[in-house]
Amino acid sequence: MLTIAEGILLCFATSGSVLGVLGNGFILCANCINCVTQKFSTAGFIFTGLAICRICVICIIMSDGYLKLFSPHMVASDAHIIVIAYLWMITNHTSTWFATSLNLFYLLKIANFSHYIFFCLKRRINTIFIFLLGCLLISWSVAFPQIVKMLHVKMQHRNTSWQLYLSKSEFIVNHILLNLGAIFFFIVSIITCFLLIISLWKHNRKMQLYVSRFKSLKTEVHLKVMKVLISFIILFILHFIGIFRETFSFLEYKSKLLFILGLIISCLYPCCHSFILILANSQLKQASLKALKQFICHKKDTDVKVTW
Repeated sequence: MLTIAEGILLCFATSGSVLGVLGNGFILCANCINCVTQKFSTAGFIFTGLAICRICVICIIMSDGYLKLFSPHMVASDAHIIVIAYLWMITNHTSTWFATSLNLFYLLKIANFSHYIFFCLKRRINTIFIFLLGCLLISWSVAFPQIVKMLHVKMQHRNTSWQLYLSKSEFIVNHILLNLGAIFFFIVSIITCFLLIISLWKHNRKMQLYVSRFKSLKTEVHLKVMKVLISFIILFILHFIGIFRETFSFLEYKSKLLFILGLIISCLYPCCHSFILILANSQLKQASLKALKQFICHKKDTDVKVTW
């Protein structure tokens, strides 16, 4: 049974994950509608893939968390370990790949550096995405043997805890290799965010020198993008911290409170960042306002029918 504090935190994690699924589902629907009415752009493809992967990540994190809390006997089963290991590896790596691709897309479209390498990258944006796709396939090829190794250890020791047969250092190395692709994309994504922030900051400094009496509209847009990037970096770092905190707290200390805190932290990024993207993107923001107006009008109509 859960304590009161654990129950409150679990309710908070569940409600946040539901909102995250709804937010990412809205991004998915909005981009699918744009795909039908307009030409499907690169940004639209990245947004669609990112929304699908984040919905899968949230569902996997929460379903695995509920099973570990309320049905630990199912967690020890071979079927659960196989399904969760493969699904998590594929969705987490792909989600991080889409996030990195989105950051690189904005970096090459918005940033302004006078270096020769930057101009070469800007002209070969499609080649960069193909290279990142190759890195994703390599990360899967590295992660699959680690999953097979962990499953082999589990098969050899069916009646005992398989973690006992792995030393702490070996367990950490296995998890690093399992998430090596996600860590690589994480580092690339953080670097691109910092480069974009530096470029926007330099541009704002130049604008302040030339425009002193009134605020430029472009400057406001750049400041908004900088806030979005900073929030992304914070949430992205917390996401990885939460995943490792969730894993090690349950395996080593069996602390349900720390485990639920890990659930909350790991779900913050895929849940909250979807709403940040909706507010930051003009098309998604307009679509959300239209949907909200239609929902309010529909609710008023139903209320009128009920009163009559």
